[in-house]
Amino acid sequence: MESIVKTASVKVMLSYNYCHFETSMQVENEGGLSAKDIDEARKQCQRLCDKAVGQYQKAKEAAASRSDGKYKMASFEAECKKIAAKDEHDRTIKEIAMLKQYQDENWQEQFDYKYDYDDDELYKMF
Repeated sequence: MESIVKTASVKVMLSYNYCHFETSMQVENEGGLSAKDIDEARKQCQRLCDKAVGQYQKAKEAAASRSDGKYKMASFEAECKKIAAKDEHDRTIKEIAMLKQYQDENWQEQFDYKYDYDDDELYKMF
């Protein structure tokens, strides 16, 4: 008599850049599970770990950008003040565009690097 597998557990552990990502899942079916069912669960776990690594990479990039953001903002503002001190006819097209952007009330947003693991909707609440 052949036994029927009704419950299976799958686990995927992934290491990336000294961080560890782990997903586990339990699959149940009273009618029985095939090897294909179990393999599909394993693939789902792997996809979740891969997604976590991708989000981790984005979060690291955003953190690096945030640390540079204050310096870049101060530099941009200083450059715009120099441009504003020039005569209008001495400004280049790029300088005119920078000055226009600086005069926009939301110019600081270009230096805002928020990222919350693709849950950016959370920032709208705060």
